Amino acid sequence: MLLKRSLPKIRWKYWVKPWQQVDWLLFFLPIGLSIFGGIMILSTELTQPVTDWWWHWLVAGIGVLIALFLARIHYENLIQWHWITYALTNLSLVAVMIIGTSAKGAQRWIPIGGFNVQPSEFAKIGIIITLAALLHRRTASSLDSVFRALLITAVPWGLIFLQPDLATSLVFAAITLGMLYWANANPGWLILMVSPVISAILFSISWPLPEPIILFKELSFGPLGLVWVVAMGILAWRTLPWRRFALNGIGASAVNFMGGELGVFAWNHILKEYQKDRLSVFINPDHDPLGAGYHLIQSRIAIGAGEVWGWGLFKGPMTQLNFVPEQHTDFIFSAVGEEFGFVGCLVVLFIFCLICFRLLHVAQNAKDNFGSLLAIGVLSMIVFQLIINVGMTVGLAPVAGIPLPWMSYGRSAMLTNFIALGIVESVANYRQRQKYYL
Repeated sequence: MLLKRSLPKIRWKYWVKPWQQVDWLLFFLPIGLSIFGGIMILSTELTQPVTDWWWHWLVAGIGVLIALFLARIHYENLIQWHWITYALTNLSLVAVMIIGTSAKGAQRWIPIGGFNVQPSEFAKIGIIITLAALLHRRTASSLDSVFRALLITAVPWGLIFLQPDLATSLVFAAITLGMLYWANANPGWLILMVSPVISAILFSISWPLPEPIILFKELSFGPLGLVWVVAMGILAWRTLPWRRFALNGIGASAVNFMGGELGVFAWNHILKEYQKDRLSVFINPDHDPLGAGYHLIQSRIAIGAGEVWGWGLFKGPMTQLNFVPEQHTDFIFSAVGEEFGFVGCLVVLFIFCLICFRLLHVAQNAKDNFGSLLAIGVLSMIVFQLIINVGMTVGLAPVAGIPLPWMSYGRSAMLTNFIALGIVESVANYRQRQKYYL
């Protein structure tokens, strides 16, 4: 009799102990977003004979099982496999260029078993693991460590950029910057890394200069670009080594100047018209209301029509009449805004904030630098995708093919997010060494 009474306790310890330290709030919040995302996908396709919402839930269920499995495995095992992970990441991206299928002007998918798999999504996990393994041994407090991390990231980043997939390559940049900052990189160095891109933008905002200053037909820049170039020179002189003769400041100014001029040259001679239109409609959607600006205009109308409380589930006119293109993927947030209003949007954003807060909590309480960097890499990935996706639906960011984590339809993206969640949960689960007894 005593043996029978003790059996349930033994089984409970056996099944629960391996996940005892898991952050359950962090685990259940993405599950809730996935369930709600499936409902919103169903709403966007209510009048269409498709079952994307069902696939969304099915892949999410598979992702939950994978996350639970990864949470039980010690994350430190990833260190010895990080070069193999890095090699497989690059090989998969090369395979896309050879045997991948094309859609919408990009070659990003590999057909496997009747499904299209997007290796660039899984490559995010690969680069997080690789950078965490490198930076936990040597922090980013020295320039050689920073350059080593950038060199490692450059290979998969370049392969993704060539697909072309500019949106995912920007996610890679966000992950790298976030992890370098957490690994004690000088913030000034990080600003200098992205400064040529900002120069290219500022140089494009120019107006004619006095005739004697324009030495070449293509060489023209406005005051904003000039101020930025000077500021980056001063920042380089203050933060970089080898200050003698201020050569580092002069070099940084020259790099930013060349970056700005290259940006103007690319705008005038390299970018195609549809690429220019995507950037132009960000500033002025009415520039092409029936073309490149159509997505943004319809999305803003749908969100605005929701007002405070929204029209109600399955009742949004813009959503039900399919006025917003790609609403079940990149523009799923516009369906939330129309059918649940401003309050619904705030609730969704609050849940994402809780997820980010728990990720930061795991990073701060990890027992080693490797686990902490893994959590920060995932945090950087989620935060950047959240900001860009929500920003583009309300007109605060250019339209880019970046899904909203756990809510947008996308099987590869869903599995990637749950794999990342499982790795972070492993960091939380093993923040203290434990002994399990049966």
